[in-house]
Amino acid sequence: MLGRLFSLAAVVAVGVVNAGTVIWDGRFNDYTTATDINTWSWANQVGSYQWYIHGTGATTDYFNLSPSYKNPADTTSNQGAKLTISPTALWNSDMWRTELIPQTKAALGSGKLWYHFSVKKATTNPPNPNYEHQVCFFESHFTELKFGWVNGDAAGANSNLQWFVGGTRKLSIAWDADVWHNFAFEIDFSANTVGLWHSTGAAALTQQGATVSASTYSNSADWHLGILRLPDRSGGTNDQTPEDWYFSGVYVESGSLNTAISG
Repeated sequence: MLGRLFSLAAVVAVGVVNAGTVIWDGRFNDYTTATDINTWSWANQVGSYQWYIHGTGATTDYFNLSPSYKNPADTTSNQGAKLTISPTALWNSDMWRTELIPQTKAALGSGKLWYHFSVKKATTNPPNPNYEHQVCFFESHFTELKFGWVNGDAAGANSNLQWFVGGTRKLSIAWDADVWHNFAFEIDFSANTVGLWHSTGAAALTQQGATVSASTYSNSADWHLGILRLPDRSGGTNDQTPEDWYFSGVYVESGSLNTAISG
């Protein structure tokens, strides 16, 4: 019996060692409804997110919250977010944009960190693969996801999620509707390297190849959780249908990587 207790204690201890420290929590648990995010302003910087990159319509035209919008495997989150881009989602450009920026005093650009998020599309208002989308990117685009046809590719739609480092594609992952894809950007701001961890559904994150060199930088307020869709420059369709993107399990941790999707 004592040996069994010791073994259980060892498992718990290993779990603690392998779990990192959350230094910024963006899992939407501090919002009751979507319009709570409107409390944030440059004069009143409260909540988990800065909210200014969106269209001129009502908040719920671009941002909505619901327990049904989260990855069911993410038991730490009370709800997930649906971000919508549309012809009205223009901010300071002709690009479709709905993006959230971390509101924090934590140092999100120092040491070795993991940026966690899960993303899903549905069969209703899915993203259009004929357009280039920049997803969950930093201002300098040193690492990011992309979706759709990307400038420089041969003509034709691309339905995969693609991981880019410094403008170079490193990985392409098939993306089916109603399948949650879980990611962690591994970023070592001291060593100037980045890596990617990925899984689907409830499966634990696994590393996708070795880390690579990158011009890593963040001022702690330049990571964009959301989507920027470039105008049609491929000679394809001029589609005006809104797109819905679902996000869950968003947080940044230091220390060791937590590979569990439960949070």
